[in-house]
Amino acid sequence: MSNAIFNLPKAYNEPVYSYLPASKEREDLKAELARQSEMVVDIPAIIGGKEYYTENTGKCVMPHDFNHTLATYHIAGEKELKMAADAAMEAKKEWAAMPFEHRASIFLKAAELLTGKYRAKINAATMLGQSKTAFQAEIDSACELADFFRYNVKYAEEIYSQQPENSKGVWNRVEYRPLDGFIVAISPFNFTSIGGNLCSAPAIMGNTVIWKPSQAATLSSYYVMKLLEEAGLPKGVINFVPCRGSDVSKYLISDPRMAGFHFTGSTSVFSGVWNLVGENIAKYNSYPRLVGETGGKDFIFAHPTADVKPLVAAMVRGAYEFQGQKCSAASRAYIPQSIWEEVKTLALEEISKIKMGDPRDFTNFMAAVIDEASFKKNCSYIDDANASADAEVLCGGYDGSKGYFVKPTLIRALKPDYKSMVEEIFGPVLTVYVYEDDKLDETLELCDKASPYGLTGAIWAQDRAAIIKMEKALSDTAGNFYINDKPTGAVVGQQPFGGARASGTNDKAGSMLNLYRWISPRTIKETFSPTNDVAYPFMCEE
Repeated sequence: MSNAIFNLPKAYNEPVYSYLPASKEREDLKAELARQSEMVVDIPAIIGGKEYYTENTGKCVMPHDFNHTLATYHIAGEKELKMAADAAMEAKKEWAAMPFEHRASIFLKAAELLTGKYRAKINAATMLGQSKTAFQAEIDSACELADFFRYNVKYAEEIYSQQPENSKGVWNRVEYRPLDGFIVAISPFNFTSIGGNLCSAPAIMGNTVIWKPSQAATLSSYYVMKLLEEAGLPKGVINFVPCRGSDVSKYLISDPRMAGFHFTGSTSVFSGVWNLVGENIAKYNSYPRLVGETGGKDFIFAHPTADVKPLVAAMVRGAYEFQGQKCSAASRAYIPQSIWEEVKTLALEEISKIKMGDPRDFTNFMAAVIDEASFKKNCSYIDDANASADAEVLCGGYDGSKGYFVKPTLIRALKPDYKSMVEEIFGPVLTVYVYEDDKLDETLELCDKASPYGLTGAIWAQDRAAIIKMEKALSDTAGNFYINDKPTGAVVGQQPFGGARASGTNDKAGSMLNLYRWISPRTIKETFSPTNDVAYPFMCEE
């Protein structure tokens, strides 16, 4: 039994490797890319610490070379999902009772393993399976995931230390219990780190979890699961179940023991889950916590005083890094007429320099979109803009002969409500609306009302009065708001991430706010000298 109050190590952001030519990290990553390119991994479901191989399987392929299979994963069905729910509940009591310093140690060790022996492995899997460049994989699957592990345990420590005031003869205390049931976590394809965070954040707070990874990110997610096991995560705390989303709804979300749902993905899916929870509300043991980060139509809004060169750099990086498949990627821009020609010239010049292809070629800035459905969706917007009198395609296109390649596309919308200005695309397609300088107020209102989303946005101006005006006018448009910067690149511990409106519940991944959602506080009052009296003094006549 420990008889000390421990202080966790100070959390810090993992330094980003540069992968310069001849560096050790570059050589290690290249070797791991070659190794993984020559193998096909057989990925089981992992339930209660045991591996399960089903008769139903799916494939993980390279998006940039869709005929190349990286892994086969075994799809969990009704039997496995019900086993996962039982395993989570069986592991719950012991996990919740484990002293926090030991729970924390598991995730701190995971961060060290990730940034050490697993770094090249998980980065390579992310590059090959999700078509990320070395830099995009590094900031995601190595650095951000390590940041989640380190900062979340530190935030948990801060939460546990928050205690109420006491009065004479009374000791008040609060304990932070995990939720009463299991947590379902569903993660997206675009960030390996999100998958690791969605399952681990509730677990850090003493919950047990059933994790459904994205089909397209199953390989990198599997390595995250193996990493957690190696770090000492007990059996059944996180159960890894590649499966169909419809089966999650049928067998897990409808289970009375589901206490929480942690999600990143589409607005439509999250809305459907919310409806399903409502239909089942009377049967749950407790009201489920629903935490979701969903869609976005993220913007860049420039003032006439904007500094053009960095504005253009922000547009190009914000829209085209990782093929525009970040939740925060710039998808629409509002540019004043007075600087438009300069912006257009510089943007087209910079876009023309972009090289795209296989991420194993480190000279590429972009690779492929994730799958055929995404490719077709992006193509449809480009085709529509080419055919429409309300838009002009300034550059871009696509090539699906070998991989799902959508070129960096820049569209000028001649109407502010043209479809690619208002609809979520999730690809390397940036649409610009050019507004008259004297219509700043009207255009700010257009930006506010154009989309149902509220995830990220950026404003550009050198005039401080203009910055104040724009910041106020767009106060509800973005949960992550940037001034003279691109709307992407939130860092754990620095810019807690999440948006409202149709973009989610804004519970800020990578912050204390998110962890509060996975606890059920209990207030305890202990009185040292209980009174013997029944009557109160005010009841006396004299």
